[in-house]
Amino acid sequence: MPELPEVETVRRGLQPVLEGARLVKVEARRPDLRFPFPERFSQRLTGRTVAALGRRAKYLTMHIENGPVLICHLGMSGSFRVEAAGSSDIPGTFHHERSKSAAHDHVVFDVVSPKGERSRVIFNDPRRFGFMLFAEGAPDTHPMLAGLGVEPTGNALDGALLASLLEGRRSPLKAALLDQRLIAGLGNIYVAEALWRAGLSPLREAGTIAGSAKKAKEQSERLAQAIRSVIADAIAAGGSSLRDYIQADGSLGYFQHSFAVYDREGEPCPKPGCRGHIERIVQSGRSTFYCRTCQR
Repeated sequence: MPELPEVETVRRGLQPVLEGARLVKVEARRPDLRFPFPERFSQRLTGRTVAALGRRAKYLTMHIENGPVLICHLGMSGSFRVEAAGSSDIPGTFHHERSKSAAHDHVVFDVVSPKGERSRVIFNDPRRFGFMLFAEGAPDTHPMLAGLGVEPTGNALDGALLASLLEGRRSPLKAALLDQRLIAGLGNIYVAEALWRAGLSPLREAGTIAGSAKKAKEQSERLAQAIRSVIADAIAAGGSSLRDYIQADGSLGYFQHSFAVYDREGEPCPKPGCRGHIERIVQSGRSTFYCRTCQR
């Protein structure tokens, strides 16, 4: 599934088209995706103005003036594309073929900008594992968003906060970092990259970097910085673009070219001075890539 940087890339691609625009027509072409569409889905959105387009963890939030908040999840193969009125051309370079079948165009938003420019935003999802739901109040109170942890962007996530979240936890460090109740939006790819940057093993107990000792404080701060930097680098590069993921303008991200450990089993560790190799193990049914030589 798309991870946080991919979703943020989609948000930034859609923002210039949707924020401030009026939804002149909204068409749901089937009754459901992963879940049924909310009752009166099209009617409650048509004619409304998009006040803001946000993101919480891996969810997009479309804030509607005098209306509900639309919570969107891309699922495994969902993507948005933007088409100018009268043209079906999609800008960008494709590294992986995307679905061009209208059968997979499940939701169509016809929008008019404040300047009167018409566009069409289409949600395409061949596997139909994405979803769109309404939040009637503050989106953070919706069951999909309630209970999510701190965002791994900005300076809120520092060593002290990370240590407090991990204190007393005996689960593997990687598993703890994937717990959305602690840190919202971290996924398998970027946890592997952050742990490599921080020089910490995914197998060690999470609580071992949460002590009062100087070494533990250094480790928690190093990991917090690694998490923030790997997410920021991926957002700047446009996301990892694995398999079906596509940016809002139709192009793909390129951060996959700078993965240090993910999907690099058997390759030499790229850390200067390290003579180890990248290994692949399985944790909780998911692949973990790391260097046992420099990650302790």
